[in-house]
Amino acid sequence: MNGNPTPLVTHAAPPDSPIGAAGAVDVAGLSCRYGDFTAVDGVSLGVAPGELFALLGTNGAGKTTTIETLQGLLRPASGRVSVLGRDPWRHRRALAGEVAVIGQKTGFADDLTAAETVKLWNDLHAGRTAVGALLEKVELDHRAAVRVGALSGGERRRLDLAMAISTVPKVLFADEPTTGLDPRSRRRTWATLRELTESGTAVLLTTHYLDEAAELADRVAIMHGGRIVRSGTVDDIVAAHDALITARLPAELGLDSLPGMAGTLAVDGGELRVRTTDLQGDLYRLLDWAERFAVELRGLKAAPATLDEIFAELEDVQENR
Repeated sequence: MNGNPTPLVTHAAPPDSPIGAAGAVDVAGLSCRYGDFTAVDGVSLGVAPGELFALLGTNGAGKTTTIETLQGLLRPASGRVSVLGRDPWRHRRALAGEVAVIGQKTGFADDLTAAETVKLWNDLHAGRTAVGALLEKVELDHRAAVRVGALSGGERRRLDLAMAISTVPKVLFADEPTTGLDPRSRRRTWATLRELTESGTAVLLTTHYLDEAAELADRVAIMHGGRIVRSGTVDDIVAAHDALITARLPAELGLDSLPGMAGTLAVDGGELRVRTTDLQGDLYRLLDWAERFAVELRGLKAAPATLDEIFAELEDVQENR
């Protein structure tokens, strides 16, 4: 979306004073509006130095508006926002040397080559890594002389990454940084993000890829309709949702034949489905029963919930409210 949210509530801090916060990024009760539309509604989150925090959500969930507010591009309608202890709306210039951004859209000049683009960036910012080393880091050294307008979408994303890591920023906002990348480049970007967090950089990542969040994130938050509807570590979120046990039962067996279990049982056309928060216990009870009564459980499968399943379940719940 374009344009600034309507500023309905101003910050209480004096104009030239930092907000002051324990984390690299701290957000409390953030709301952003475009006219009468609320894009972000009461979001609170924090990112510590050396942590990768992933924001998940479908298009329109409010992820990009949150990121743009943290960059200082948008003024909140209400709430408190701190990046490295400062309000990014008031102190965007002061934060520029310590905060890096990979946005959804590049702003490169099509007529410049990849090398000229990085050199221009380096000339504008002190202490940057040499052009050749940066392009090699993102596997674009062989495309150094190619004009930006001739680069593929994935190559432009890698050029974005090169400029974001031209120093070791204290905070990196990465808005869907692997969109359009091939699998090899995607894995390389993951490795680069890990290197940054290991060096102490706080990374706030937005992504549509649930496997990416599961692979990289120390903590995640799932956004829907401008609100955070789940947050925590991936393991915590998965553990709070039902695991699933499935198997094919002999045709003559029904629910009344099955053992008592902690989860919810259903049998449909001979297909047993057990939804449970006690995966190990219910699996043991089912297998013990099957052994005692010589019941063959064909195609037996048992697995915890996945982020994909949780994401889909939360979307269904929110849409049906």
